[in-house]
Amino acid sequence: MAQSENKNVMYSALEVAKLCGVVNQTAINWIKNKHLKAFNTPGGQFRVYPADLVEFMRARNIQIPSELQAACGCAGYSPNSLLIVDDDRGLNTVVAKYMEMHIQSLSVFQAFDGFEAGSIMTERLPGIIILDLNLPGIDGFGLCKRIHDSEKFGKPAIIVITALESEEIDEKVKELGVQCFMKKPLDLAKLSDVVKNLVEK
Repeated sequence: MAQSENKNVMYSALEVAKLCGVVNQTAINWIKNKHLKAFNTPGGQFRVYPADLVEFMRARNIQIPSELQAACGCAGYSPNSLLIVDDDRGLNTVVAKYMEMHIQSLSVFQAFDGFEAGSIMTERLPGIIILDLNLPGIDGFGLCKRIHDSEKFGKPAIIVITALESEEIDEKVKELGVQCFMKKPLDLAKLSDVVKNLVEK
């Protein structure tokens, strides 16, 4: 990832460790093993740009503190937010209201086609997506692939919902990084439990 627009902000290995909730040696190991992009100062100290740290944390589903979000200009990212993508407006609204009622800390967004979903994902960076596969515009498989192949959406957790009948679908979506696959008609209580578990993680 390109470095942060704020080139004056950089983090030491110790600061990285604190932001990620790990010990200092773990952060140093991430850098030495080239999992986390960093550079050396003339004095031999590691420094990490905010944007590179955010990319690393998103890829590993580590919650991003607000100070780091602000430092890299990604303050809109919220791990405790849910995007529901389904062109069935009635079902979409029922699911949204159920989630808002049963998970108080959750921010809920709605999209009714793939294009609208892509726009909201870019602007809001939701932490969890409930996605119907059979969508107008960009279909659910295409959307899963875009999310899986790109860092710009923050690697959200995906719950696929579908009325499609195929033994291959489950395996196909798992290859695209989907965390959960549920068949319609939906069991809202079960769906809510899955979302709660993802929020807690």
